Amino acid sequence: MIQTANIDWNKVSAIIDDYRENHEALLMIMQDISDMYNYVPPEVIPVLCERLGVKESLVYSVATFYKTISLEPRGKFIVSVCTGTACHVRGAEKLTDALEQQLDIEQGQTSADGLFTLEGVRCIGCCASGPVITVNKDTHGGLDRSKALNIVESYRQQASR
Repeated sequence: MIQTANIDWNKVSAIIDDYRENHEALLMIMQDISDMYNYVPPEVIPVLCERLGVKESLVYSVATFYKTISLEPRGKFIVSVCTGTACHVRGAEKLTDALEQQLDIEQGQTSADGLFTLEGVRCIGCCASGPVITVNKDTHGGLDRSKALNIVESYRQQASR
C-alpha cells in the first residue's frame, strides 16, 4: 500500500515562492508538487489556498481537470497507454489488457507494491510509432504485448536496484 507523503514543507514553500505566490501559476505549482510526490498531497491544498489567495474549489477544479495532476497517491512509475485512434487500431487495447494482467490492476489503479499506476490517455502524439506507452516521461513505441511487458519489467528491476 502507498503511504501518504512525508511533506517537505521547505520544498513546497520554495515552489510557491518560485512563482512569487502568483495565483495564476496554480497549475504549474501543482505540477511541480506532483512531480515531487507523484500526486498533490491533501495536506498541501490549504497551504495553496492561503498562500495564493485562491478558493479550495479552484484547486480541486484544476486537479480534476488536468490528467497530469492527481489528488491520490500514484506509483513511482506512471504507465500511460495511448488509446488514440492510430494506437487503438494497432492494438493498444491488447497492451492495456496485458499490462492490467501483469500488474494485477485496472486502468486508474496503482499496483499493490506502489510501483506502477496504469492509465489510458487519448493521444501521446507519436501516431506513426503506435501503439505507444509512456513510463513517466519516457516514450516507447512500436509495441506488442511482450515488448510492453518487458518494458514494465525493466522498470521493476530498475526500482529494485
